[in-house]
Amino acid sequence: MSERWARAILTTYRWVGAAAFPMIGGYIVWRAGKGKEDRVRRHERYGRAGHPRPDGPLIWMHAASVGETMAVIGLIEHLLGYGINIVLTTGTVTSAQVAEERLGEGVIHQYVPLDLKPAVSRFLNHWQPDLAIMAESEIWPMTILELGARRVPQVLVNGRLSDRSFERWKKRAYLAEALFENLAHVVAQSEVDGERFRTLGARPVTVSGNLKVDTHAPPVEKEALATLEEQIGDRETWAAVSTHEGEETIAANVHEKLKSRHPDLLTIIVPRHPERADGLEEEFTARGLKVARRSRNDTVLAETDILLGDTIGEMGLYLRLTEVAFVGRSLVQSGGQNPIEPARLGTAVLSGCNVQNFRDAYRRLIDAGGARLVRDGEMLAGGVNFLLNNYSARRTMIKAGRAAVDDMSGALNRTLQALDPYIHPLIVKSRLEGDEGHG
Repeated sequence: MSERWARAILTTYRWVGAAAFPMIGGYIVWRAGKGKEDRVRRHERYGRAGHPRPDGPLIWMHAASVGETMAVIGLIEHLLGYGINIVLTTGTVTSAQVAEERLGEGVIHQYVPLDLKPAVSRFLNHWQPDLAIMAESEIWPMTILELGARRVPQVLVNGRLSDRSFERWKKRAYLAEALFENLAHVVAQSEVDGERFRTLGARPVTVSGNLKVDTHAPPVEKEALATLEEQIGDRETWAAVSTHEGEETIAANVHEKLKSRHPDLLTIIVPRHPERADGLEEEFTARGLKVARRSRNDTVLAETDILLGDTIGEMGLYLRLTEVAFVGRSLVQSGGQNPIEPARLGTAVLSGCNVQNFRDAYRRLIDAGGARLVRDGEMLAGGVNFLLNNYSARRTMIKAGRAAVDDMSGALNRTLQALDPYIHPLIVKSRLEGDEGHG
């Protein structure tokens, strides 16, 4: 990139502000810092390392939050098998916890540095990565430029461009091209995403599918599952998972509507942000609903109306307690949440119509018969009631959903093929240095 282009980008970024840019990682990190930050490790946001750099080749892998972290776990596990060091950065406390639980000491975890030159430079000076792999939609101007200046290959994996982001980038096509030309490779989730990246100047671009399809099913603590299954017994259940503000109220409305037809109904509500649980419990209780909270290890009694799943990392538990799941951020907000985990774990999937961020996954699930869209709370209540009443239809949806997920697999292998030209030299380097050490 020419110095003129770099200056234009950074001047616009500085004076217009990150909020004017779609997919700006530094802006996300600034916002995430309010009440969601590990204060003990705040120095990592400014690029100050919490660990020494290990000897040998090192990959910087970044995954913004929980979903992205889960998506790249399989990729990370594969790369670790080559003996390559990995420093994994994430932007939230929750994603850090997921990384620790799923990867342990296999990787070095750091909070991602703010997209400011001093922080990025400090981070890169210490870790000196041989390769940078960024998951999904994180585009950071300063980070991209600093990596480019150091000639560190940058690969975007599981790349996705939402309708809104694509339209915003098209309005700043000169900036998009100046940034995307620094990427050594873009591995996009779908053909639509791939074409969008090409339109904005990225080269080369390949399509892999969604890495989230190739992840392991969410784990579950068997003892906890057995305890809750015993407490629930033969009661009918349905779940509203990954819900956003307003959708929990809709779920409670559905519960009240269906209670007369299904007297033993238990509704499981799993908010996307568990810190909202106090307010939700207060709201439900004011309506006369009996609430059991998972975070308090409350017992689910016969009179319990709602099991409030206000814990982190237990989606595998909640989804195994039901065969009907509504996936949130799709009725009162736009974008949707990932339907792959519910389908894989054997639930008939219901969702609102605002699923732009997971359009391809929903299209394939719907075409196969594994998911249905609903327009509003009334239609959601009707969908839940139908599935609870019709065992055969419910099982048919579950089977179709699992088959669709199986058909979508293969993204990990395709991503590894795209990464091979950048990974293979590091494997050779690692082995050579290992031989020297033994000599």
